[in-house]
Amino acid sequence: MTRQSKATATSGVSAAASPDDIVANSLRVVRLARPGDLPALLALAALAGPGMTSFKPDRAALEARLARVAATVEGHAPTAEQGYLFVMEDVDTGEIAGVCGLEAAVGLDQPFYTYRKDTIVHASRELNVWSRMLTLSLSNDLTGYSELCSLLLDPKWRGHGNGALLSKARFLFMAQFPERFGPYVCAELRGFFDDEGQSPFWQSLGQHFFKIDFDQADYLTSIGKKSFVAELMPKYPIYVDFLSPQAQAAIGVTHRDTLPARRLLEQEGMRSGSHVDIFDSGPVLEARVADLRAARDSRYLTANVVATTGDEGSPVPATPNAEPYLVACLGLEGFRATLVTGRPERRAFALSPQAAQALGVKTGDRLQVLPLKPPRAEAV
Repeated sequence: MTRQSKATATSGVSAAASPDDIVANSLRVVRLARPGDLPALLALAALAGPGMTSFKPDRAALEARLARVAATVEGHAPTAEQGYLFVMEDVDTGEIAGVCGLEAAVGLDQPFYTYRKDTIVHASRELNVWSRMLTLSLSNDLTGYSELCSLLLDPKWRGHGNGALLSKARFLFMAQFPERFGPYVCAELRGFFDDEGQSPFWQSLGQHFFKIDFDQADYLTSIGKKSFVAELMPKYPIYVDFLSPQAQAAIGVTHRDTLPARRLLEQEGMRSGSHVDIFDSGPVLEARVADLRAARDSRYLTANVVATTGDEGSPVPATPNAEPYLVACLGLEGFRATLVTGRPERRAFALSPQAAQALGVKTGDRLQVLPLKPPRAEAV
C-alpha cells in the first residue's frame, strides 16, 4: 500500500450508462482540483467508508495534496511526489460530485507494499507425496508504477454516466500526457468486508502482527507512516492454508460496492495480476499504459460547435446513430473532460454551445474523443 493507495475504493461509482440514461439538461466536467475545492473535498471524504486509504477527511492532508497537484502541474515536484487530483463538477450549479486521482510513480519515497501470490511445491520422493501450496509474500514489485487512486462519487450522483465519466477521464489524461507516467499503471481495489464491516483477511492475519485495529492501520498508511509495515509483518511467505477459511475465500475478492468501478477499469484494459492488498487482500489491477484503450483508440478531432438541439431540449446536437462519447480539451492545467452524445463526422466532432463552453473550446479547436464503452467484442 502507499500514501495514495486504495485506488477505486468507493461506495458510489455506477457502471456506464446507456445514451438514454445521460441527463439531457445538465453537464458534468472532470477537471484538476484547485485549492478552492477544499471544503467540497472534505465533505466528500466524510462519505468514504473503511478501506478508503487515499482519501480521508483530513484538512491538513488534503491541503498538502492540493499543493502537491499545483507543484506537479507547474513542474516543481520531484517524480516521487508527482500526483494529480481531479474533481467532477456540475456545470450549472458548480457542485462537486466526485473525486479521483492519479499518482505518477509509487514506492519511490516510501515503500509500496502488496502481497504477491506465489505457489510453492513440497515433494517427497521417498513417500511419493507432493503438494502445491499458495503463499503470500510481502512485495515491492510495483515500485515505479503509476497508480489510479482516490475514486469517490457522492451517492446522490449515481447513474447517468457519472461514475464512468469520473473514472475514465483519467485515462484520457494519461493518453494525452504519457511522458508524465510510468510504463505500467496499477489500481488497488477495496477488498471483501462482511456484513458487520469486518475484513476476514485482516482478522485472520494482519491484526495478529499489528496489534491495532484495521481503521488505525489504514489511517497510518494514509498519512505516510508506514515503517510499521516492514517492522511488524513477517518477512517469510505466509501459507494461505494456515489462514481461516473465511480469509482464504476473501483473497483477491472485490468489495461488492466496488464491483461497478472494477468493471469500468477492466473496460479500459486493466486486469487482475498476482498482487493483493496487504490489509484486506483486495485485488490489484495492472496494465501497460500503452495498452490502455484511451492510448490505443483516442481520436484527435476538430471541434464543430453547432446550435441545434436534440430531443427534449438536450444540449447535444441531433445526430443519427449517436452514442455516448468521452470528450476532452487538449492541455495540462486546463484539462477538462465531459460526456456527450454524438458521432464523429470525418475529422470533426459536433458539440453543443453548452458542451463547448464547459470544455472551454470553440470551433476549430482540437478535441480528444473516445467512445464511452469499447466495442462489444472487447467489453468485459
